[in-house]
Amino acid sequence: MTKAIKLLTALPPPQRQRLMTLAREVSFPEDARIFEEGGPADRFWVIRSGAVSLDQQVSSLRRVTVASLGAGDLLGWSWLFPPYVWDFGAVAFSPVRAYEFDARAVLKLCEEEPELGLMLVRNVAEVLAHRLEMTRGKLMEQYTLHRRGAL
Repeated sequence: MTKAIKLLTALPPPQRQRLMTLAREVSFPEDARIFEEGGPADRFWVIRSGAVSLDQQVSSLRRVTVASLGAGDLLGWSWLFPPYVWDFGAVAFSPVRAYEFDARAVLKLCEEEPELGLMLVRNVAEVLAHRLEMTRGKLMEQYTLHRRGAL
């Protein structure tokens, strides 16, 4: 299994410092919807404190939480891949403080500094691989419970 990485601490200090020149500090109150599934993915966040739930709409009346994120975690990766729309929704589970990054500015920086771009894409890929493995584990757990009749 891959290990969970923290995007900013995974970058070497010079690249992290360069990326942080594009950060702005933001906060979200508890229960605030940060973004909606299907909306334009034009930014991303690194959570400084608090908790965020990623959810998916499964019916017109029901959302399912698919992951919980906390301090140091990357929130949002859809800004990196066409069609640049959110695959999930996100809501603040508690008050959240985060660094917010404008996707266009980060992508421009990555073009100007390909070494930083490669490191950033590799780190985002590691985050995605870890979350995929965690989701696979949750699905297997649900399948096992269902087969036992516990659901």
